[in-house]
Amino acid sequence: MAVDVAPKKVKARRKASGKAKPSGAKSAKARGKRPTKAEQRAEMTEQILDVAEDLFSKHGLYGVTLKDVAKQIGVHHTLMNYYFRDKKKLFDAVFGRRAVVTSTRRMDALDAYDASTNGKPTVEGALHAFLDTDLDLYIQGGKRWKNYGRLGAQVANTPEWGAELMDKHFDPVVLKLIGLLKRALPECRDEDIFWGYHFVTGALLLTLARTGRIDKLSGGVCQSEDFEAVKKRMARFMAGGFLAVCGSQ
Repeated sequence: MAVDVAPKKVKARRKASGKAKPSGAKSAKARGKRPTKAEQRAEMTEQILDVAEDLFSKHGLYGVTLKDVAKQIGVHHTLMNYYFRDKKKLFDAVFGRRAVVTSTRRMDALDAYDASTNGKPTVEGALHAFLDTDLDLYIQGGKRWKNYGRLGAQVANTPEWGAELMDKHFDPVVLKLIGLLKRALPECRDEDIFWGYHFVTGALLLTLARTGRIDKLSGGVCQSEDFEAVKKRMARFMAGGFLAVCGSQ
């Protein structure tokens, strides 16, 4: 059964021009009463985040303006400053909204796996808990989660400020995985464990970027949108790398 992993979606009417219309009045009408100011603000905030996420995932932080977001929603651009002080604040809110979901789910999966091993985790088991849980979000969460995955790939490859965001949101869950890998491979050198993680996260982020390059290289045999195919292979493939490097010591 698919898990509902997406944050609350705000349905938006479309004007003839294709722009989204603020949806507070519509949802209130469905309930038979006027929305409160808090409800209106919450709905508009979600709509701004959804639209900004889509635009940022395609064009990056520097390729999008607050005016672009306002135009897509169908509101005056001055309204944007009421909700978010500047573009970077909006970007951070977009990134953080789903980061808490994926980091929490992966931490829960790693904790559950750890508790099930009687103190004897395996490399592949730990990687399945870490990778499969994350990939399930993008498989089950639809377009918006895939947009977020592409955005995450951009952030992770932006040295100026991206590393700070990744540290803030993901260090605890990454260090939990590292701890399990060290216990699974007690003779492995620390540097090999950390380099191994580096290779794992690099492959994951390239997958989330969905560049379409593998589609062309493989002549269509592989599709960058096929996260199910990635899920079947990635943890096992990466486990083999850890075992090969650490087993040679």
